[in-house]
Amino acid sequence: MDIISQLQEQVNTIAAITFNAFGTLQRDAPPVQLSPNYPEPPATTTAVDDATPFPEQPKQLSAGLVKAAKQFDALVAALPLSEGGEDAQLKRIAELQVENDLVGQELQKQLEAAEKELKQVQELFGQAADNCLNMKKPE
Repeated sequence: MDIISQLQEQVNTIAAITFNAFGTLQRDAPPVQLSPNYPEPPATTTAVDDATPFPEQPKQLSAGLVKAAKQFDALVAALPLSEGGEDAQLKRIAELQVENDLVGQELQKQLEAAEKELKQVQELFGQAADNCLNMKKPE
């Protein structure tokens, strides 16, 4: 797998960990009183299937997120450095654009030739079909 694909996969992993962390915290966090003007929230008695006690969950979730972020940083550090700086990159981009334009022109010529050939084949097919329909059956 190339480095860009690995970076994309790591971003997906970070997003999944974050999504799961928020969901877990939302699901398992105890209710809190927002203001003394509001009544005390009722205590939740839902049993959580996870064997990890709530105070430990944020630590574990954040540790997983930090680990994934460090792996992402390592992948970014493994990217090849650009040679020659920004001016060299701009020059290379200009060269690639010229090359792209030339290839695009060649593809356009090939497309026009293919369309012309298709039109000829369609005309010949039409003539052949007309000839077949105009033929008399042998007696």
